[in-house]
Amino acid sequence: MLRETTFRRKKILFIVGSPNQTSQMHQVAAQLPDYDCFFSQLYSKNVLIKFAVRKGILDTTIMGGEFRRKSDAYLDRNGLFNDYARSVFNNHYDMAVLCSDLYVPRDLRQLKTVWVQEGMTDPITTWAKWSRRLHLPAYWAMNTAFNGCSNICDIYCAASEGYRHQFARLGTEPARIFVTGIPNYDHAAVYLNNPFPFRGYVLVATSDIRETFRKDDRAAFIRKCIGIAAGRQLIFKLHPNEDKQRGVREIRELAPEALVYTEGNTEHMIANCDELITQYSTVVYTGIALGKKVHSYFDVEKLKQLAPVQNGGQSAALIADLCRRYVEFKGGREEFLRTARVITNSLHERERSAYPHHYSNQEGVVPTAG
Repeated sequence: MLRETTFRRKKILFIVGSPNQTSQMHQVAAQLPDYDCFFSQLYSKNVLIKFAVRKGILDTTIMGGEFRRKSDAYLDRNGLFNDYARSVFNNHYDMAVLCSDLYVPRDLRQLKTVWVQEGMTDPITTWAKWSRRLHLPAYWAMNTAFNGCSNICDIYCAASEGYRHQFARLGTEPARIFVTGIPNYDHAAVYLNNPFPFRGYVLVATSDIRETFRKDDRAAFIRKCIGIAAGRQLIFKLHPNEDKQRGVREIRELAPEALVYTEGNTEHMIANCDELITQYSTVVYTGIALGKKVHSYFDVEKLKQLAPVQNGGQSAALIADLCRRYVEFKGGREEFLRTARVITNSLHERERSAYPHHYSNQEGVVPTAG
């Protein structure tokens, strides 16, 4: 007698935040068509945090405000399932893929978890150091300095060997960290063919320093940009989380000839520029990968060591492969990590041999963007 069996497709919840994080999670999910993939903005079921989100107190964080509006619009535009705070579909999830481990909801800690690096982490401020000394949660640093360092998730997907060492040094168990690259920064050469109409300028990519409760002497920064440009065309691209009206007004007052963009493809703008000026922006890595002269509030030589691997756009597939193998694995986390380390390292060595770590005009890998 034949017995009926019911096959249940496994479900994976992707936690999103900024537009960059949302786009990266979508790319990973697209590599997992054999699973039911759902998405949610970073959320909390803590009564106080929920109240702060509802009242707009956390609107400058990825829990709400412009970040959530843009993420919701992206999910809707791309026909993706939005299961905000696991409150829409009543799903049982087998895995959560997170864009941040600064705060991980307790209900997600019961699942298999994979963390995916978004990009650059913020500098470790004096307050961040004190928050760590006082053993406060990582989000008390009031920035992303300790993102990737909480050792909460089972697997950590890092942009580069440099970041792998940083996350391990700051608290995450080295065995959990895999260098996969990150989707939006692993194939910079693709941006060279673009429709952006200008070339040969100095591009300034600002950061949301004031919106994340830090001090930014914007007037001094603009003056410094004018000095670096030395008469060349200046183009400013404002950070998505900035107070745009204020930002435009400040630039107009000090650099009236500059062009200011509040929207648009930043990577295309970088590809066409002669020189890139940043503050704390991850887009500096695109400039480094394309061999541009770059400026940053961080030490540029250290940034070159941290720069995401250039693997020809394979990062989403590598991350998805880790997710697939882990969600199907029958044993515990430690056993999986021992098994996965050998397979992933050998795979990544093949990727490294196929693609150089950085594209640069000096190496003759890509044509000049000028």
